[in-house]
Amino acid sequence: MRKSRRAVDALVSLGAVTVGGVSLKIPFMTASGTAGHDVELNHFMPMNQLGATVVKSLFHEPWPGNPSPRVHLARAGMLNAVGLQGPGVQTWLRESLPLFAMLHVTPIVSIWGRTVQEYSMAAEQLRDAGDAIAAIEVNLSCPNLEGRSGIIAHDPSLAGQIISAVNAVATVPVWAKLSANTDRIVEVATTVTDAGADALTLVNTMLGMQIDVTTGQPTLGNGGGGLSGAAIHPIAVRAVHDVRIALPNSHIIGVGGISTGADAVEMMMAGANAVQVGTASFADPAATWRIAQEAALIAQKRGATSWEDILSLVHRHKYN
Repeated sequence: MRKSRRAVDALVSLGAVTVGGVSLKIPFMTASGTAGHDVELNHFMPMNQLGATVVKSLFHEPWPGNPSPRVHLARAGMLNAVGLQGPGVQTWLRESLPLFAMLHVTPIVSIWGRTVQEYSMAAEQLRDAGDAIAAIEVNLSCPNLEGRSGIIAHDPSLAGQIISAVNAVATVPVWAKLSANTDRIVEVATTVTDAGADALTLVNTMLGMQIDVTTGQPTLGNGGGGLSGAAIHPIAVRAVHDVRIALPNSHIIGVGGISTGADAVEMMMAGANAVQVGTASFADPAATWRIAQEAALIAQKRGATSWEDILSLVHRHKYN
């Protein structure tokens, strides 16, 4: 209990941060797709004390997702092919948004689409929420159906068009969530920033696949899926590091394999203004709150009086 009290005090003393136009009590959030569509994790941690909760990605209409099985353990992580199942924006506004208000939890809404128009439609529907949502996080790691192959976040031009279209109708800040399944992440980050993204969320899952050697079949019903967890943490750190060098004034949210306070501090040292916790929540539903406290104690032990003292530390030391 004494250690927990000390950790909470450390969190409070390090103060709030402002990231991508959003004021966060602490720079720790849940990641999209890992905390559900509303406040179910409030049974395990005080969600109203987090910086924000990022809602599982919503389409402009209900979406059934992929066939099961959708999730499977992988070495040092997890594979998933949920397929962005969700109730659609309008149902979420009606059924889930009031729960955030009731518990004073800050929602950031992730949206997805297959075309520029579908992203725009989802963002326009969210106008009905007004300032009851803090920001829109645009999930760009979706299949590209605009006549070009691959993932949207691998195409700088299309990613920029989507951010511009969402910005045109959004009434809250717009964040762009990018993929590290490309060597063009710095180029994409630059393009979406120029298109008006208020912050960059780095990164989404990495493409992966598992085969059951007993059955000879993939472990996921969709075949391949997205790899998350500890296995991708160094990839996420590298992405944050490289984008921070290219865009020194950008706001970056680091996500990918954060399961301890040290992981979070490492991500901040690489250049992240804030972090999101995802896969760790499946093993420990209170992971985001635990990691925040662990990180605060590490920062305080280093003599930090604010999170700014940790931010981009590796860049300040790099050539010394």
